[in-house]
Amino acid sequence: MSDESEPTGATTDTGESATVASPSGVDALRARLPETRAEAEALLDRLVRENRFTIAVLFPLVGAVSLVGSAEGWVPDPLAFNPWFVLFGVLVMRSPLVVGVLPTIDRRAVGWLGVLIAYTYAIEAFGVATGWPYGSFEYTVSLGPMVGGVPAALPVFFIPLVMNAYLLCVLLLGPRASNGWLRLLTVIPAVVAMDVVLDPGAVALGFWSFGGGAFYGVPLSNYAGWVLSAAVAVVTLDRAFDLSGLRERLADCEFMLDDMVSFVILWGGINLWYGNLLPVAVAGAFGLGLVRSDRFDAALFNPLS
Repeated sequence: MSDESEPTGATTDTGESATVASPSGVDALRARLPETRAEAEALLDRLVRENRFTIAVLFPLVGAVSLVGSAEGWVPDPLAFNPWFVLFGVLVMRSPLVVGVLPTIDRRAVGWLGVLIAYTYAIEAFGVATGWPYGSFEYTVSLGPMVGGVPAALPVFFIPLVMNAYLLCVLLLGPRASNGWLRLLTVIPAVVAMDVVLDPGAVALGFWSFGGGAFYGVPLSNYAGWVLSAAVAVVTLDRAFDLSGLRERLADCEFMLDDMVSFVILWGGINLWYGNLLPVAVAGAFGLGLVRSDRFDAALFNPLS
């Protein structure tokens, strides 16, 4: 009777048995990893695209409830305003923007983004120390490790805000976006408007305090400071990125502005809870801009799509 079971080894011409090793788990995992930048970008695109609802809708909804709950005393320590939970949530919501922009990043972009990161730390540290240009303020909730009185993760909060405004304006301007002065004069108000939504909500939560101010606890000088920082950011982004490449990526990548969708949901919801009606209206205006640019689509709000 013949044995038809699978052989566990092979016989060499010398009569010795040689075992054929099966690939290890590490080897199998390595084989599944992307080998080129294009493959890595395609993998990240797929991950974000398949999880749009979770990233851009569910995360900001949970974030708004947990932040308001922390401020109102509903969430117990150590979960209340836990800086690592906050940072994790922010990074997840930022992922569509990062993945969307990634194919347009080259050495020039890395260099200019480094300049913008350095400016971010420098102007914030100067502002904390002197009260200029944003007005006197202090952080009253931990946002993670601090460096010279400034959150180490500050670029994660600042740069995506200005990048989102920049991309939305490029998208809405269409062919007119090629005019550098028009870009500058459009993006600056958009960035300031985003801070009109952000700062009142953050002050209401107790993230930071200006010690009072005319606009929902925020001094008007803060917005003059944002005009300066927005201008620096626009000029830097203009030098960092090829505009035609950004526009092509915006046309092909439907989730590239999902971080702004998260912004509208998160900070619009927080301001609504605290009765900050003008910031809510501005958040709604950004929502309309996203609708006009076809970024509030059915796939985003249907978790089963």
